[in-house]
Amino acid sequence: MRRLILVLSLVVLGVLTGTASRFEVPAEAIRASVIQDPALMERAWGLPVASSFSRTLAWQSNGSRCGAASVANVYRSLGEKAQSENEVLSDTGKCRTGYCILGLNLDELAEVTQRHTGRKVTVLRNLTSEQFREHMRNANRPDRRYIINFDRKSLFGSGFGHFSPVGGYLESEDLVFVLDTNRRFQPWLVEGARLFSAMDTFDGERKRGLLLIE
Repeated sequence: MRRLILVLSLVVLGVLTGTASRFEVPAEAIRASVIQDPALMERAWGLPVASSFSRTLAWQSNGSRCGAASVANVYRSLGEKAQSENEVLSDTGKCRTGYCILGLNLDELAEVTQRHTGRKVTVLRNLTSEQFREHMRNANRPDRRYIINFDRKSLFGSGFGHFSPVGGYLESEDLVFVLDTNRRFQPWLVEGARLFSAMDTFDGERKRGLLLIE
C-alpha cells in the first residue's frame, strides 16, 4: 500500500511539474506587473519589519514549498530555532517526499507554523479591502509578521497560488513590500488594491488570506 501511494505521488508530481513549467511566469511579465524601482526598494528594505530579514531570503527549494520557505524566513527574522524548510516541516507529517503534493493551503500552513513556535498564529480570510489595508499598516509593527497567500495569475497573468512574507507597507504610496520566496521573482512592491484582489481569490472552496504571527 505504501509503495502504491509513493508511485501515485510521483505520478502526480510529474504531472504538476510539467504543468507548472508550461505556466511559468515570463521575466518580462514580472517586470511589467510589479515595482522593483531601486529607490523605492531601498526605502522598503528600511522598514522596521523588512530590516529584520537582513536583506536576505532563503529561497524555496521547489515550487511546492513556498509556504515552508515563508515560515522559515519569518522564523529567522524573529530568532526562532526552526530556520530552514526541513526544520519547519519536521514532525508535521507534511511534504515527506520533499514536495508538498498539491501544495499547502492556508489552514495547513497555520498548523505547520504553530508547530515550532509559542507565538500566536491566526488565519485571516474573508477580509474587506479596508481590513486588509489596516493589516498592511500593522505589517510595519516589529512584533508582528504576516505571510500572504495570493494567486500569481491575478498579478502576473499566469501561475498558481503562492505564499510569501510581507516585509512592510509604504503607506503614502499604498505599496506593499512582498518578500517573494521564489528566486526568479525576488522581492517586489505592488499597489495594495492589486495585492488584495490577488489574495481575495479561492483556493478550492475557501478564500486565500493572511497568516498573522504575533
